[in-house]
Amino acid sequence: MCSCVFPVCIGLILLQIHKISECHKIEVSPDSGTIIIFKAQSQDCSVCKDEGPSQTCNSDLELTEAQPTTVTFNCSQPGDVFNVEINQKIDCSTTDCSIIAVPLNSTRFLEFTRTFNWDLKVQSGKVFQLDFPSPGMRQIKPSQSCPDKNTYTIIAYQRTGPANIGSFCRNGPISRIQVLYRGRVTLEVPKGTDLNPSDFKVSMGPAARGVVEMDVKLPRGPFSVDFFTPDYAKGYYDEQKMKWNFAVKPMQNFTVRFQHYTPPQCQKKAVMCDYALGDKTSFTVAPTETQPANKQGDFSLTLTNCDAKKVANVPGLSLNFNVEVFRSGTPYLCTVDLRNEEGLSLQIENKNPESYCEMSLNSVMQEKIVVPAGTKADLSFLDCPVQDLQLTATKVIDCPSVSARDVTGPSLTIPTLDPSLPVPLHQFTWLLRLQDQNTVDLMPLKGSRLHQSVPDKQCNERVSLLISETEGSHIGQFCSAAEGTIQKIQIKGNVSITITPNIIKYLSQEKGPFLTIGISPEITENVIYTVSPLISGPMYLATPNWPDGMNPSSSASWIINIPQEYKAELLFSNVSQPKCDSGHTEVSIGSLDSQDQTQSWREDQSFIVPVVQQQSFYLNMSNCEPKSDRFAVLSKISLLKETKKFLGIILAIVGGLLLLVIIAVIVVCVIRKRKNKPNNNTSSIFMPSGKPVPLGNAGFPKTRADNESHVYASIDDPTMYGYLGDKNQPTEVDNGAWSNGHQVDAYRPFTGPTNSIPAAMVSSTKYSLDIREGDAFQPFLNPPNTFNLPRPHSPLILQGSLGFEDRRMMDNTLNTFKSGRDINPIRLSSDKSRLQPQMDSDSDSYPEPEYEETM
Repeated sequence: MCSCVFPVCIGLILLQIHKISECHKIEVSPDSGTIIIFKAQSQDCSVCKDEGPSQTCNSDLELTEAQPTTVTFNCSQPGDVFNVEINQKIDCSTTDCSIIAVPLNSTRFLEFTRTFNWDLKVQSGKVFQLDFPSPGMRQIKPSQSCPDKNTYTIIAYQRTGPANIGSFCRNGPISRIQVLYRGRVTLEVPKGTDLNPSDFKVSMGPAARGVVEMDVKLPRGPFSVDFFTPDYAKGYYDEQKMKWNFAVKPMQNFTVRFQHYTPPQCQKKAVMCDYALGDKTSFTVAPTETQPANKQGDFSLTLTNCDAKKVANVPGLSLNFNVEVFRSGTPYLCTVDLRNEEGLSLQIENKNPESYCEMSLNSVMQEKIVVPAGTKADLSFLDCPVQDLQLTATKVIDCPSVSARDVTGPSLTIPTLDPSLPVPLHQFTWLLRLQDQNTVDLMPLKGSRLHQSVPDKQCNERVSLLISETEGSHIGQFCSAAEGTIQKIQIKGNVSITITPNIIKYLSQEKGPFLTIGISPEITENVIYTVSPLISGPMYLATPNWPDGMNPSSSASWIINIPQEYKAELLFSNVSQPKCDSGHTEVSIGSLDSQDQTQSWREDQSFIVPVVQQQSFYLNMSNCEPKSDRFAVLSKISLLKETKKFLGIILAIVGGLLLLVIIAVIVVCVIRKRKNKPNNNTSSIFMPSGKPVPLGNAGFPKTRADNESHVYASIDDPTMYGYLGDKNQPTEVDNGAWSNGHQVDAYRPFTGPTNSIPAAMVSSTKYSLDIREGDAFQPFLNPPNTFNLPRPHSPLILQGSLGFEDRRMMDNTLNTFKSGRDINPIRLSSDKSRLQPQMDSDSDSYPEPEYEETM
């Protein structure tokens, strides 16, 4: 007996354990003013509230208290059996009522089908107003569902029963819905679907003029939208008005079409359609008549139902109508053929979203028109102002491959576009694609150079060139200028060059060429610039993509050519250093023509400024893998005149001048010393025959006519002729020719002619000693034949002049004629010294006495 009962007991225990394991328990906390209801769609599962002895179970459960409650389901998948309703009541009986309806407990109950209900109520005779945020709502058939599975339904509670105003989805032209008196808004979300609500605003509207009124903002066409009457398909029987207000944008036409119309069985009156176009035009038509078409402006449609007979199998009013908007006017048509221009494509874009421009490509409306390379396209433009459109063109150039030598490619020019295009060219781009790992060389045209635009020196030319790597990193903004400094730019890899107008409006008149391209073998740096600074002003060097910073682990170099007799001064005027994750940033400088030691700095070192280079040099910059910040450097190079070659010349000139000054000082000192030396032996000599010979530089500082040195007030006879009375001197010695060592002579009146004076007879070897008698001319002074003196200085005046002064005269006083036979006393010398010459009896020669200059 026990052996039979035991297996049954074990089975019952296992069944109970299995039932317990199938239970599903959740914790629910309703928000204040919210009612949560669990409704079972079948009897396969029950829901229980609380636990223990107080637990109650049923097919439905309603939670109204805002407190945590344990809910247990007697099945493992309660979402397949139960639906969850979350109800909230909103009473807007005051004019200042404005509530944002937000689904509560929106993050809970994902495994259940959820229905969020808002029960709305306003004052009697008023409407409750629902305002939907942009982009609004759109109406669908009751049998349809929304793309995001979040479907809204609006119900109006009337005396005759609830009426389904319609089903709606997000993203539509309906901005506002007004419903009579009382109603409900429902949002239904299937299980497993995320909630994507539209948080609408609830307020009390104006007095009711119908069961429903909708405000619709129609976008620019082409666009069409459908609308449905309440209780569509089932039929609406109440004698009520339904109204739709349409806002139509300017330059748009609209057409109303009734897609499906089911008339009611009217007992009184008839169904009518009332249209109001603007503020002045209104008309009424029957639903079966032609509706407005190709009209412009805002309009409203009011549909008035009749008193329909409501019996079984008799349909009520059911209408589905469509409103279509489209552009008015005549479009501009043109055809673009790019089949003859290799690699050229076009793009046209409307830059003003507020304009009414409509563009079509091959009869298809486009927000942006793109004509691919090698194709032909028909374009259409309707109400498109030129200033709102932008035309850009792109040309792809496949560069040839090189091995070890440079290849010069074509020049970059803008091809001629179809003149029928209604918009001028605004931007043109060349895409240079390399077949191998080569380098693109960009060179300006002959006679010009490139200039990089920086804040201190912007490009002011007609066009500018944006040079970029194909990965999207910019190299910089450049222009071709007479004062440019860049001779060549070498870029590793594919290159994009975009030309845009700078001081002009469009590129229509610019054809080029703009640059010459070349292909060379691969370089180690990403970019290499070859530059020549200007003597007239500074040059600026900016790192690629400045000021945004160089690409990680990239490098750039500049080859700077310095002209002769100049040196370069390099300043780092703007430096941004990163915090490196790996590696280091480095800036290095070195000479091109020598193996001198280079200067280099890392991100954690300070720059030495300024850096002066005496000859051409290179500048290299490389980036690390930044952890934060960026690596960007703006440098400035100025040329300074080299002075070292002229230093030796300047020193030599200064030394020479100093030597001349020293010599002049010495000469002046010697002359002064000689002038200050006393005259101990100064004599004058008179020679009875021969020409006067001046003794050294014994001359007057002034001429005879200019000074009074030869004028004496009296003549002392004893002094003049005292030697004649000296009896102690032997007769044979003193023969009257010498006195005190000097040769003397007596004065004789001049008997020669006075009206003419013969020229002095000058001989290069000797003086004439001829003695003339009578009236013949006889020189006043003739030296003896044996008296040889040094070559005399040239006299200041002619010997034949009566004003001639002979410095060889002895210290005596003579009378001579100055003019008109007047006798003038002359003092020849004031020297008191006497020389006693040693006379040889056998010779006429006498020893030459020692003389000194007579000043």
